Amino acid sequence: MSTNITDVFFDLDHTLWDFDKNSEMAFDRIFKSKFPEIRIKDFIEKYAPINQACWKLYQNDQITHVELRYNRLKFSFDALNMEISDEDINTIAQDYIEFLTDNNHLFDGAIEVLDYLKPKYKLHIITNGFANVQEKKINNALLSEYFDTITNSELAGVKKPNSIIFDYAVNSAKASKENSIMIGDCLDADVNGALKAGLDAIFFNEKKIEAPKDIKQINHLLELKKYL
Repeated sequence: MSTNITDVFFDLDHTLWDFDKNSEMAFDRIFKSKFPEIRIKDFIEKYAPINQACWKLYQNDQITHVELRYNRLKFSFDALNMEISDEDINTIAQDYIEFLTDNNHLFDGAIEVLDYLKPKYKLHIITNGFANVQEKKINNALLSEYFDTITNSELAGVKKPNSIIFDYAVNSAKASKENSIMIGDCLDADVNGALKAGLDAIFFNEKKIEAPKDIKQINHLLELKKYL
């Protein structure tokens, strides 16, 4: 591990911000008021992998963000064998985006590790999420004070794993790639994307999936203290 790191870049969703927990709470609120017949557990079971698959397509520019927001809901209701109108899907999609940022659950150790890192490094975020939504998450979860720069895919014009977004983030941070490290939960977008762009990387493997042995990884955010 290089000891000359000056700048630490974090992914936001699924790395610092507990997307799954916050997402489930947003859907629970919507369904209780508008679709009480839907059991949240059944819905999330279908939605979680479908949302992940849709994000992968979006990440690789195979669908638009409008298609992402529609498809992940339509396919989830189809998987539950539930008939639902496009009008209802659009209402749920809008409510979801509005309610999602009201929940601020972070991963265990997130604030503690940011407090530990902040005096030693310049901290930054690189996210593929939508700018206005990500800004609300960061502000509502009281994270903004930790980060010098926040790069999102709308600003950069491309998404991770495209090297251009990493170049954009490093330039915005006035950092150098050899002194930078990326931490994220997605092997493809965060880790391989960063490594190909010339940054070091650590895989936040919270779900403990099989990962290449030569990749630095942690299962809990506080394990970053071993590396930084």
